[in-house]
Amino acid sequence: QMQLVESGGGSVQPGGSLRLSCATSGFTLEHYAIGWFRQAPGKEREALSCVSSKDGSVYFSDSVKGRFTVSGDNAKNTVYLQLNSLNSEDTGVYYCAARILTCTGREGDYWRWGPGTQVTVSA
Repeated sequence: QMQLVESGGGSVQPGGSLRLSCATSGFTLEHYAIGWFRQAPGKEREALSCVSSKDGSVYFSDSVKGRFTVSGDNAKNTVYLQLNSLNSEDTGVYYCAARILTCTGREGDYWRWGPGTQVTVSA
């Protein structure tokens, strides 16, 4: 059974950093793309980043480009999202999700989701 579980969220001050983990099981990361999404309070869920082990592609939204990085450890079946230079607009629930092979920015293209982890940025 395919599962994804996020961890690493928490409360941080503006300018701070967090590293989120997406632990996967029941499938091989090498054949999937993992997307990261965020849902801020009162807003729709937005795509932040995606990494595909299949073709090595990595994408970031303009809102996080230059501040967030993504990496993966296929041996641990885990993908990481490093959040740097956080600000209040980064507050929200962060989700990782899986789709076969390659990245897209469309939420509907991802068919397995984790439960999410809360990130709160406040002074």
